[in-house]
Amino acid sequence: MTYVVAEPCVNCRYTDCALVCPVEAFHLDDDMLHINPETCIDCDVCVPECPVEAIFAEANVPPEWAHFTQMNAEKSQSGLPTITARLDPLCEPAAAH
Repeated sequence: MTYVVAEPCVNCRYTDCALVCPVEAFHLDDDMLHINPETCIDCDVCVPECPVEAIFAEANVPPEWAHFTQMNAEKSQSGLPTITARLDPLCEPAAAH
C-alpha cells in the first residue's frame, strides 16, 4: 500500500506534508504534489499535516478520485523534482476545504 495525493491538493499545493516525509517521497508539479509509491513507506506522518485533507491511504481513496492513484505513480516517476522545502501554497487558507 502507498499514500495518494488527490483532488483537494489541485491548485492548492500546501507543502507541509512533504516536510515531514522521512523518505522524500513527494514530488512537485505546477499545481499539486504527488507521492512516489516506490519511495513511500506507508508511515502515515503526512496525512495529518495536510490542511486540505488531500492525502489518502491507497485503499481509502474516494472512488471519484481513484484515478489519482495512477496519476501519482506516473507523475512522481516522470522526473518531477522531489520537494523537501516549504513553499507558499497556491490557495489561501480560507479557501482550503
